Amino acid sequence: MLDTLDATTVRTWCRLALTALGQAREEIDALNVYPVPDGDTGTNLYLTVESAAEAVERCFAEQADPELGSAMAAGARGALIGAQGNSGVILAQWLRGLAEVLALGGEPADLRKGLLRAAESAYQAVAEPVEGTLLTVAAAAARAAAQGAGSLAEATDTAYRAAREALLRTPSQLAVLAEAGVVDAGGRGLVAILGTLSDAVTGKTPMGPLRQEFVREVRPAGCEGHERPPGPGHPAFEVIYLLDAPDQALPTLRAELAGLGDSLVVGGGDGLWNVHVHVDDAGAAVEAGVRAGRPYQIRITHFAEAAARAGERDRETTAGRAVLSVVAGAGLAELCEQAGAHVLHADPDRPPASAELVTAVRRCAAHEVILLLNDPELRAAAGAAADQLRQDGVRIAVLPTRSPVQGLAALAVHEPARRFDEDVVAMTSAAGATRYAELAVAEGESWTMAGVCQAGDVLGLIDGDVVVIGEDLVAIGEELLGRMLAAGGELVTLVLGEGAPAELADRLVAHARRQRPEVDTVVYDGRQQSATLLIGVE
Repeated sequence: MLDTLDATTVRTWCRLALTALGQAREEIDALNVYPVPDGDTGTNLYLTVESAAEAVERCFAEQADPELGSAMAAGARGALIGAQGNSGVILAQWLRGLAEVLALGGEPADLRKGLLRAAESAYQAVAEPVEGTLLTVAAAAARAAAQGAGSLAEATDTAYRAAREALLRTPSQLAVLAEAGVVDAGGRGLVAILGTLSDAVTGKTPMGPLRQEFVREVRPAGCEGHERPPGPGHPAFEVIYLLDAPDQALPTLRAELAGLGDSLVVGGGDGLWNVHVHVDDAGAAVEAGVRAGRPYQIRITHFAEAAARAGERDRETTAGRAVLSVVAGAGLAELCEQAGAHVLHADPDRPPASAELVTAVRRCAAHEVILLLNDPELRAAAGAAADQLRQDGVRIAVLPTRSPVQGLAALAVHEPARRFDEDVVAMTSAAGATRYAELAVAEGESWTMAGVCQAGDVLGLIDGDVVVIGEDLVAIGEELLGRMLAAGGELVTLVLGEGAPAELADRLVAHARRQRPEVDTVVYDGRQQSATLLIGVE
């Protein structure tokens, strides 16, 4: 257990927070009724933390052993640049306040002071702070931590528990929440973030925000259906932009924007700002930014049009269809392209972020897109990307294929002439009917379901779980294939990875024929780095 916070723990925290928000994203979206019931708070928080996590990873790539202050500053700046929506800008400012104090040290007392500064910074970013929101949860967590004493673990756990309790009180503080029967969506997201901070410090990964008793407490029944446009009298546009401007220009900008609309949040500092406001005159909001400095990455959303697109997309059935397959391996990419798919080449060491998925889908230039993930780690990023694309009118279905062999099985039954929903069902059924396995080499000592493995051991995995450990690739491959065929099958697909022994495929084909002569076997050169061999049994 840590005595002081360090950069490595910040890195772990970012990863855990991103995972937790990815898993809770749809739940948080469903809670979103304030300030605008547009059902995107979970997605906005996820995208903001994703940007922060990427910035921290870049910090580690540039510095072998960064200081705590460097990692926190990188994460806060990344969050500011990538902040989405009202809640994202507030969270970015919260991180900035925390980073300012942690630049001085990572002792328990520093964290307690940092949480106070973070809450104060978040309040300062909002033109008209409202209680019963993320701000209230942040303040409660900070006060509880500041009043306590003890270790770093005690400080983070106290903050997390206080945030939970504050979240459950939000309906009594904000009438719109009480009317809808929900807790505050932004506050729910901050609880997840504080929970993963506690987990990163204590090593209890990844428990914090996903503890089942907590989920039951805060997930209200019947909160679906709040994804509707704002009612009469509410500003028509959401305007967001980054702004390069001197600090002294901000008071005038804030005053101008406050006079144009509501939900004004301005976060940042040192010449870089993220501006968010709801207005009827989007042009005037941008012009105010021009007078203050240089606005860029301008995003303008018309609430009514976005809602109309959301309502229309389920009724549209044509206008061009594409399949996008995410793969890591030149041979696999060629196979997918030959089957008619567009390909996003994934780095085996860094799965693509949601922004990369959005860009890749847009490059398909199709109205309907079926996305094959081929990796369970991509589900959260794909969900956030799909929400953004649907707002643009793209009809997208995410098939959560867990292995490239499941993706190949889905592509084999793809038929563009069918109705979109029928095509998705057929491809999903083919992927689901394909069991998958892989041979990999352990990089270090680890506990698995099959026992303890050492670096260099050959691991045999079925459906993602290690089931056998050994030293010989061919022997482990034969055992894996034998176990899979024992449950039946009609077609075996073998995809050879980079550096796979020349005799591996021949030995496994012969083994399959001996055990099940009626089963067909096909072999492909996938050249993937992540696994020596992929096996699919349909």
